[in-house]
Amino acid sequence: MGSRIPSVSTLVVLGAGELGGAVARQAASAAVTRRVVLVDDALDVARGKALDIQQAAAIDGVAVTLSGTGDIGAVVGAAVVVLADRHGAPPAGANEDAAVRELSHVRALNPRALIVCAGATAFDAIERFVHEGDADAGRVVGSAPEALRSGLVALTALAARAAPRDISLMLVGRPPREAVVLWNDAAIAGRRATGVLTPQDIARLEARVPHLWPPGPLTLAGAAMRVVALALSNGAGTPAVFVVPAGAKGVRRRGAALPAMVRAEGVTPVWPDLSPRDRMRLETALAD
Repeated sequence: MGSRIPSVSTLVVLGAGELGGAVARQAASAAVTRRVVLVDDALDVARGKALDIQQAAAIDGVAVTLSGTGDIGAVVGAAVVVLADRHGAPPAGANEDAAVRELSHVRALNPRALIVCAGATAFDAIERFVHEGDADAGRVVGSAPEALRSGLVALTALAARAAPRDISLMLVGRPPREAVVLWNDAAIAGRRATGVLTPQDIARLEARVPHLWPPGPLTLAGAAMRVVALALSNGAGTPAVFVVPAGAKGVRRRGAALPAMVRAEGVTPVWPDLSPRDRMRLETALAD
């Protein structure tokens, strides 16, 4: 995990569809890097969206350079590559074979980049890429679990009559059906969540989790940008990301949502302390 982020990092967004455009727009407004490249086979769309976002950024006084291209070679030298959705195509990851090929192509062109899969359908492709391609599991993650977590935070804030910024909670497992919410470690305005919410409140919130999936493009883009911002800034925080944890030699493990330390050099899962019940649920979700 040795390389440092270059002083002028490049973020490449693969796909100028609705999600890809949202990622590029949020990257520009947050000024997480000085250069953003939007890549799509629909060259005019990629260039047009990049120009629109560039002009809006200039009005807002944000010094970010955006460009659009049809050449996937733009990933060469990028610190972070976000796999989004191609214009006019199904969501990234919906075609698993195509997603694995694209991941392999990006890795061949840029072995050092952190690849962030922003869509909600990329989990199986990430697993195949890691297991079949013998890829570095720490350099490819899915950010959609963070989008699901943020949706649950919003609902929890409503139930507790608190501000979302005062809610601290984590979920692990396999969204949406095998997601495990760690209520015992959750906090609301500095108090244990289990002391603020009734068991009935918690049961209702857990029942809502599957219905929050898949998150919409703007929510997915926001989650991807939280991961990208941490990678480019070496900032503090452990978002929920989809990773394929290392197992014993010869043991194939399923990927799962876990909190993780995010750096451009790679992502390191942080295994939370779990109650016996939550540990059993997580191990069930990880079992192949």
